[in-house]
Amino acid sequence: MTTEKTTPKPAQDHPLANILINVLIPVLALSYLSKDPAIQEMLGKDVKFWHIGPMKALIVALAFPISYGIWFFAKTKKMNFFSGLGLFSVLLTGGLTLFLWNEDGTVKEHAAVLFGFKEASIPFVLGIAIVASHWSKTPLLRTFLYSDSLFDVNKIEGKIAELNQQDAYQKVLLNATLLFAMSFFVSTLMNFGLSMYFLGDLDYAAANAREVYNSKVAKVTGWGFVVIGVPIMVFLFFTLKNLLSGLKRLTGLKEEELMMPR
Repeated sequence: MTTEKTTPKPAQDHPLANILINVLIPVLALSYLSKDPAIQEMLGKDVKFWHIGPMKALIVALAFPISYGIWFFAKTKKMNFFSGLGLFSVLLTGGLTLFLWNEDGTVKEHAAVLFGFKEASIPFVLGIAIVASHWSKTPLLRTFLYSDSLFDVNKIEGKIAELNQQDAYQKVLLNATLLFAMSFFVSTLMNFGLSMYFLGDLDYAAANAREVYNSKVAKVTGWGFVVIGVPIMVFLFFTLKNLLSGLKRLTGLKEEELMMPR
């Protein structure tokens, strides 16, 4: 009697940990480390050891996605999507900061609008990438939600093949992809609105404009976790329910049979 040997699946990186290390921590670093010590002294404020200026803050922030991307490539021989997204986000945020800040402590006009577009661009690009990746070999829906760590994909796809439901299966996955991507498009609008709410009344010509700009950017970042994160979690819930409903209908499997044992 022979027994089949199963090759254990490689441990998968959690998508939330990916986003935290590659996107959120670098953005927070830019928000809180970018204060210029010279401007702080000019305004008569205490200079903290973490006030290292925008250029050094940009270097620190870039170190996170670059280091993680190198480590991930060494481990898997694959590029990490989130590291690329983090690099894009950090370069956009840091580059915009360097562009908007003037040496005399003021900021350039229309800083609120430009920062709003920058904030909106990240979820917009991610939403587009999620939809476009549906037709690729590595759909991002599989990274975020429909992954081997949550769903018994082998069992599901075996049942789909047995019932010859491949076309209907792809429609279910496409519907889930579009619904999931919609959360990022909603986040795009909310990011822009949040930026305008906090930065819209900024006095660009004030001597402490850079200081005020930096504090307001920190508020945008902090409130963004709540104002933007909650809708994304709601969409995630409905996407998961929609996906489970479609898979149960196609395969006849129960919910506990579709999911990996916890």
